[in-house]
Amino acid sequence: MDIDIGINKKDRAKIADGLSRLLADSYTLYLTTHNFHWNVTGPMFNTLHLMFEAQYNELALAVDLVAERIRALGFPAPGTYKAFQKLASLQEPEGVPSAEDMIRILVQGQEAVVKTARSVAPLADKVSDEPTLDLLTQRMQVHEKNAWMLRSLLEA
Repeated sequence: MDIDIGINKKDRAKIADGLSRLLADSYTLYLTTHNFHWNVTGPMFNTLHLMFEAQYNELALAVDLVAERIRALGFPAPGTYKAFQKLASLQEPEGVPSAEDMIRILVQGQEAVVKTARSVAPLADKVSDEPTLDLLTQRMQVHEKNAWMLRSLLEA
């Protein structure tokens, strides 16, 4: 059955493509954050272990919301490591970085997700796709706050 939500298929496809990039970045950040949760060591262990856990749990729920929005627009959501690697702007870190480097990597990851979300917003705004705009606003808000909290740990 055809989708008739007031946004033509071509525009829905462009938005879904942008959301697919957001999904890939979000999932890559989820994996990185979970990895760091498992492998962090040092004097900030407890603080970082708990913070990383809260952040990867939030991301686990968020990727589902992004994927479901792609589906609501009428397109398949990417769901493989191969697809995510192709779409993501984030790179997975090599090895096990120091706790401080983990924080820096996650700040960059949080900010990259914000930039990806922000790049999709004009497409959604142009065609009055308020549900996507709402999702993007919520995602940017969470990631900007996470980046701020992580950055604050690096200040002397």
